[in-house]
Amino acid sequence: MQIKSCLLCFCGKETMRYKTLGMTGLKVSEMALGTWGIGGAGWDDVPVEKRQDAIKAAVECGINFIDTAPAYNAGVAERHVGQVLSDMKMREKVVISTKCGTKYVDGKYIRTCKSDDIKRQIVESLDNLKSDYIDIYLIHWPDPEVPFEETMKLLESFKDQKLIRHIGVSNFDKTQMEQASQFAPIEVFQPQYSMVARDNEATIKWAYAHNIGVMSYGSLGGGILTGKIREPKVYAPNDNRSRFYKHFQEPMFSKVMKVVDVMDEISAQHHDVPLSQIAINWATQKEFITSSIVGAQSRKNVEENAAAFDWSLSDEEMAKLDRQIEKLQ
Repeated sequence: MQIKSCLLCFCGKETMRYKTLGMTGLKVSEMALGTWGIGGAGWDDVPVEKRQDAIKAAVECGINFIDTAPAYNAGVAERHVGQVLSDMKMREKVVISTKCGTKYVDGKYIRTCKSDDIKRQIVESLDNLKSDYIDIYLIHWPDPEVPFEETMKLLESFKDQKLIRHIGVSNFDKTQMEQASQFAPIEVFQPQYSMVARDNEATIKWAYAHNIGVMSYGSLGGGILTGKIREPKVYAPNDNRSRFYKHFQEPMFSKVMKVVDVMDEISAQHHDVPLSQIAINWATQKEFITSSIVGAQSRKNVEENAAAFDWSLSDEEMAKLDRQIEKLQ
């Protein structure tokens, strides 16, 4: 079982909550800052200064957990994280997770867990992050061309060299996790999980039961759970809302809007809180989620999301949302 620890940290009036990340023993904020959008590729075009200020705002709001990856625009996101934490002199106080096994080249994501590629990636990530260690190092996606034994033993060697502190996996299923864990302990699991993406729930519960910390991503469904998108539209082929998050297309889109309608009702009962706060509370109030990764490209959005921890959904509201979510299947 994972032990919950409540600490107070204020950004204006926001109060952050913390949990222990499984067997790692790390105390992390229940909301982690996701930096895929901060990297820029496949997302809205935002000035660099604004992206970096979003990272600064997260730290100021008590978020001590930042998730990034070399695949987020070929290291751009990592470099933004490294620069901001260096400028703020906050590296030692922030838990960073980054990844290996996926590259972003000429607008395409390439999966490769070949040892030579991962050895290059960790050197580049450490340089990008301006750090001599990585707190959590995740295999971004399983690579069917490379045996788990090869990859996990390599990560264990990084751990022995103190280049990384904890090993995790992202986007693995239960069988893959069981196979990989034969060669090194898996301490952290990063799956997609939100109101509109619950396919991984059984695997998440299994991981939680085995004291593996769960840091879920896609908490806002790529933005559809913010309520800011009410009509279907066509996105560019390289936009992640058409490439990765399929609920932006029909017939799923109209079904999701029914969930958004319920969120509207709950928002009205809580003095018109932003819908993003409802989505964040829904995820973080699940006992099996340690930390929910929420992407943002601006200080305003970070602060608005962090304010989710000023309040909680009631059991009745959680049940009402779950009943509507079941209809998405």
